[in-house]
Amino acid sequence: MSEVQSVAAECETVNVAVDDRVEGVTTVTLSRPDARNALNATLRAELKRVLDAIEESDTRVVVLTGSDEAKAFVAGADVKELRERDMLEQREASKRPRVYEYVDDLRQPVIARINGHALGGGCELIQGCDVRIAHERAKIGQPEINLGIMPGGGGTQRLPRLVGEGHAMRLILTGELISADEAADIGLVDEVHGEDTFDDRVYELAGMMAEKSPVALEYAKKAIKAASRMDLEQGIEYEAELFAQLFAWPDKDEGIDAFFEDRDPQWEDR
Repeated sequence: MSEVQSVAAECETVNVAVDDRVEGVTTVTLSRPDARNALNATLRAELKRVLDAIEESDTRVVVLTGSDEAKAFVAGADVKELRERDMLEQREASKRPRVYEYVDDLRQPVIARINGHALGGGCELIQGCDVRIAHERAKIGQPEINLGIMPGGGGTQRLPRLVGEGHAMRLILTGELISADEAADIGLVDEVHGEDTFDDRVYELAGMMAEKSPVALEYAKKAIKAASRMDLEQGIEYEAELFAQLFAWPDKDEGIDAFFEDRDPQWEDR
């Protein structure tokens, strides 16, 4: 049993499958079926522990999803917990890094397998992922405004960067839930698939990534994310620096040698 699996075995709400469908790919499944995977304190803490273990493992790509029994990706935050908090308690609960930053900052690429509704905190969680593949039955949105609150897990910041200010204003200020197809139209998800092709596409993409150099994946992810956080000149400088740093890793020579020798490269574990 791997260290990641050992950590997950101690969790009540997070399950892990390592190399189950594709070598180098770890699937992390959120499982609170009685609450449609609502993000309570236990699930958040357990997900952080699992992601910490993945960060230190030889996993190359992560697929993050909800359990089929829950019939949701994540239906939102745990509203009962929110009702019991006052301002100081919420400020403490909002201290970073939260699960959203854990996903966003993970060195490995993270694919959101959006198997059902992704609402509120669930919508914010998929925004922290790197690629978002939705099942056609999924509904997606930020309905916090209906409770007299607003997104607090990064939604007001990440969502405009993904879909533009206008769409973000519409979704956040109305609390409207949209279909997977509309989410794809506005850029909130990348692809939508029906039952016959959903998992095949998720793991096809995961496998394509897992075949690449782990360090190149990590640096490329960092550079792409910098595009929305730096101005153009800073971003180009940052990209050039990361590109140069890759020349210190054996994978650079191995990749080029494999290209000239017409063979598959043998990458080093990160």
